[in-house]
Amino acid sequence: MSSKTIKKEIRASLKRKADSHKGDYGRVLIIAGSPGMTGAAALTCLGALRSGAGLITLGIPKSLNFIMEEKLTEVMTYPLPQTREGTFSLRAIKPLQLLIKRHDVLAIGPGISQNAETKQLVRAIIKTTSIPLVIDADGINSLVGHSEILAKKKSSVIITPHPREFSRIFKVNVNEIQRQRKNIALRYSLKYGIIVVLKGHKTIVAHGKSSFCNITGNAGLATGGSGDVLTGIIASFLGQGIKPYLAAKYAVYIHGLAADLAARDKTQVSLIPSDLLEYLPRAFKACGCR
Repeated sequence: MSSKTIKKEIRASLKRKADSHKGDYGRVLIIAGSPGMTGAAALTCLGALRSGAGLITLGIPKSLNFIMEEKLTEVMTYPLPQTREGTFSLRAIKPLQLLIKRHDVLAIGPGISQNAETKQLVRAIIKTTSIPLVIDADGINSLVGHSEILAKKKSSVIITPHPREFSRIFKVNVNEIQRQRKNIALRYSLKYGIIVVLKGHKTIVAHGKSSFCNITGNAGLATGGSGDVLTGIIASFLGQGIKPYLAAKYAVYIHGLAADLAARDKTQVSLIPSDLLEYLPRAFKACGCR
């Protein structure tokens, strides 16, 4: 697919009516963060905000709620039960299920830790959630040894692994993944009925028998936090009613385009995730969005 074509599709998908309101652009719920990892939560939320989401709620371990209220002016926060280590507790399942009913899309995983109880919570959410779901980072790590849960989902699921995360979940050698990126992404997408965003140079988006090889982005994205911004963009597009495969495809394109525009001014060496947030408006403008 050419840049001209995908830009045209993005512009059409994000066109806004003059008489619209915030509820028209998605109620996005993000479950992210743990002690030492509040930045992941913030970057995910800000990625969603900069991509047009109407309303965003961040579910956060209760001891971190005040920090995030200070950090995120435009995002609502919801303190949830936590473990002794300050991560999400399994006791958060009931309030989360109530929260999910009031939202259009759920993103889970950035910076939530690899605490065993937190992993249990993630798996319980995957099995019960009925709204579109984006699973990233530690949410993906929660699936190690439990990949069969993906086949039991009740909604559309997008996973966003880098090759090592993919290897851990599906027990495939990293070198093999890199040699056959498209074929392997398609194979596991079809097997579990999910959308796979296999990150890396020329990110692959796979859905059943359909795939997209991204043509934007650069090595400046190889820094912690870049993927959190991508998760926020995907969740935002889902909330705005874009179909899951297209939401993932458009998100990786826009994310990479923002990185390319930023690198022109700041170099790939100096690129940091917050630069992506700064350059997202320019990326959307390059697509003709108003």
